[in-house]
Amino acid sequence: MAEKNYWQWFCSSLFYAPGLEHKLLEKYGTPERVFHSKEQELTESFPSNQEKLTILAVNRKKWDFNREAERLQRLNLTFLSIEDPRYPKRLGTIPDAPCGLFVRGKLPEEEKSAVAIVGARDCTTYGRNLSQWFGGELAAAGVQILSGMARGIDAYSHYGALKKDGATFAVLAGGADMCYPESNRDIYMELERRGGIISECPPGVRPLKYYFPLRNRILSGMSDLVLIIEAREKSGSLITADYGLEQGKEVYAAPGPLGEALSAGCNNLIRQGAGIAISPEQLLEVLHILPGFNRKKMQENKIVLERSENLVYSCLRLQAQSLAEICAKTGLTPGETLSVMTKLQMKGYAKEVYKNYYTLS
Repeated sequence: MAEKNYWQWFCSSLFYAPGLEHKLLEKYGTPERVFHSKEQELTESFPSNQEKLTILAVNRKKWDFNREAERLQRLNLTFLSIEDPRYPKRLGTIPDAPCGLFVRGKLPEEEKSAVAIVGARDCTTYGRNLSQWFGGELAAAGVQILSGMARGIDAYSHYGALKKDGATFAVLAGGADMCYPESNRDIYMELERRGGIISECPPGVRPLKYYFPLRNRILSGMSDLVLIIEAREKSGSLITADYGLEQGKEVYAAPGPLGEALSAGCNNLIRQGAGIAISPEQLLEVLHILPGFNRKKMQENKIVLERSENLVYSCLRLQAQSLAEICAKTGLTPGETLSVMTKLQMKGYAKEVYKNYYTLS
């Protein structure tokens, strides 16, 4: 029996207990030796993990190596053990690294920078625009965008990267064959085609609350930098930030309005020493990537925009502003501002998020 098959059994049986996986490997050396060990010996060696070892023993009795290998092929999944040369090098260095990964599509390229962007599910328009902006501009510069494919910030980060034809990857808290949430089926299909879907959970496992923190250590572990956009004071996104700090990653947070619940987590991170995310260009400098593409884009914008368009464009922000606010800043009449705003929207530089409220596109 191929060594890879034993690894698949081992990781499928203990994916939710990475600490125990590493202890077993430390004692027995290989999954094959674990497979052929006696249940009594296992439980005596690790008396505090008897319930998990019982599950391991039950899975061993019913495991069919050929059937499971065929199942992966049928589901278009690839399994990589931590000893596989294709296993992500960044991930292999973190504490309690997953002993195996199930992948649909591709893995991030080792030689390219990777940024994890995570945040609130119930995000504001400000957060949505910010995540698309960072995801899109970083991806356009060749940075690989990682997120969790959840509603809100995660989804918009993927959208931003896909819109710029960038590389983006989702790390899931359930099986890589399971689209969760179902409302993000369009992202899932695009990721399979243009990026990748990654999980330490075997196929068929539905995401449970317990699995999400485990997933978060993989998100930060596969990244060079973690960016938090909109998070409450007690948020799962902050777990990703904590893992990032423990793993020695760069951690940045986007500041938000004081007094807003969805900004509290990010503002507290900044107070505790996280970097303040001001622009994609700034993060590209942190990653040692030349940010000239942004300056070039700004110069192109100035060339194609008329004087009145530049005036209105300079007032736009990622947070929605009313027509009255823009008129007050530019000195233009409502009619003139609406006319200019129509042109900016047609050129793709502005967006009306609701009646007479506008943001940068």
